[in-house]
Amino acid sequence: MKAWLINEPGSIDNLVWKETEDVSAGRGELVVRVISAALNPVDYKMIESGSRNWNYPHVTGVDLAGEVIEVGPDATDFKVGDQVACHTDLNKRGSFAEKAVIRAETAAKIPEGVSFDQAAAILCAGMTAYQAVYQKLNHAQKETILIHAGAGGVGGFAIQLAKELGLKVFTTASFENHAWVKSLGADITIDYKTEDVTRRILEETNQEGVDLIVNTVGSREATEDLKRLSFSGHLAYVAGSPDLSNVKPFSLSPSIHEVALGAAHSSGSIRARVNLSFMAKELMDRIKNGTLDPMISEVLPREELPNGLKKVKTRHVRGKIIVRMQAE
Repeated sequence: MKAWLINEPGSIDNLVWKETEDVSAGRGELVVRVISAALNPVDYKMIESGSRNWNYPHVTGVDLAGEVIEVGPDATDFKVGDQVACHTDLNKRGSFAEKAVIRAETAAKIPEGVSFDQAAAILCAGMTAYQAVYQKLNHAQKETILIHAGAGGVGGFAIQLAKELGLKVFTTASFENHAWVKSLGADITIDYKTEDVTRRILEETNQEGVDLIVNTVGSREATEDLKRLSFSGHLAYVAGSPDLSNVKPFSLSPSIHEVALGAAHSSGSIRARVNLSFMAKELMDRIKNGTLDPMISEVLPREELPNGLKKVKTRHVRGKIIVRMQAE
């Protein structure tokens, strides 16, 4: 089989498409012929940083959709020919290859009417958004939510899921993306480049702040979010925790939630891994029903995968880039 390989941590330019050892299914595993792979920020970050858990040359990539071509012992819920989607364990060999090995309990069958490209698109970004909005944030009796970087993958899916819950959605995005995020359901758009986000949030909420926040930016912005949060509000962060040292007891009373989607693989919890499959199924069902836009902005041939990752690294990609891993 062939795959995009890296021989050591470093540049995206170090990726090479070449022959590597074939794969087989162990106990509880599936071998999948990878049709579509989605590109995510974690992919280029891991290429650059590497991992002590990898043996080189290594195959990266965390999202895949494809066809089951081998079923290992105890993977009784699947058969050869099943179409599946899976968010994979980044500590193991990944999706930027002709074939990949996945844990059966983390895989979700792709429903009729959903394409491989669409299935791949909703994995890392969509499941992160789903976990934040549906499984972390308590939206009972809540009315407003701030979603950072609404034009990105996580942000775009989070906007759609928040509107599904009837929330008023505030989002940050550059001005050229305002029409796009509004098309996804955003009610209030804030240009983070030219506006004071905190001041705008407080103005729009009569100085109360928003009830819920999904932060995909980093620790500094998550700390600033504490000024934008209403009393007893909830903050879910993806890219770094807020500094709570200046929050006095019996004042803001915030609830803070870490969203670490990939940690399910290394958690040791079968329930956590099964939940990955559950979230993928929930999102694919929404695509099938026409209530969720998979936000595919570009579909590339496998030869263009490195260039696609470079686009993702610019942080100016709307939605998702998909790579077709089989030869046309």
